[in-house]
Amino acid sequence: MKKHDKKKRHKLQLRHLTLDDFEQIHALMEHIYGNLGGAWSHAQYTSQLQRFPEGQIAIEDNGELVAATFSMIVVYNDFGDSHTYGQITGDGMISHHTPQGDTLYGVDIFVHPKYRGLRLGRRLYDARKELCKNLNLRRFVAGGRIPHYHKY
Repeated sequence: MKKHDKKKRHKLQLRHLTLDDFEQIHALMEHIYGNLGGAWSHAQYTSQLQRFPEGQIAIEDNGELVAATFSMIVVYNDFGDSHTYGQITGDGMISHHTPQGDTLYGVDIFVHPKYRGLRLGRRLYDARKELCKNLNLRRFVAGGRIPHYHKY
């Protein structure tokens, strides 16, 4: 991540992720989730893009990725409320992505710490809500990683 220059004007762009973004996404995730198991592997990232490219969204600033969200579609009754993150996401491969499903499942969302406070998370959630609406899905459900939750 380049040093964030407060005098530099932001040029934020919301867009879908591509395979070419892997190195930047990997570095961003390692920075944010290094103590929680780290970043998606290349195999996981590739699987996510191949299975549901329109659900993998990022924000870049002057060409540098600074925030992203990953999603999939599931038949919610296949999982209900009693599932683990690993189970529903197929250990990050989103192998349970079902295009004919009824629920957009938010797999992950993150914003570089230097870009927090700019409402980028909100922009990503709004993009997810728009996707849910455009696909005529019944609901949106989010999963996530909570630092140090295992201690409780």
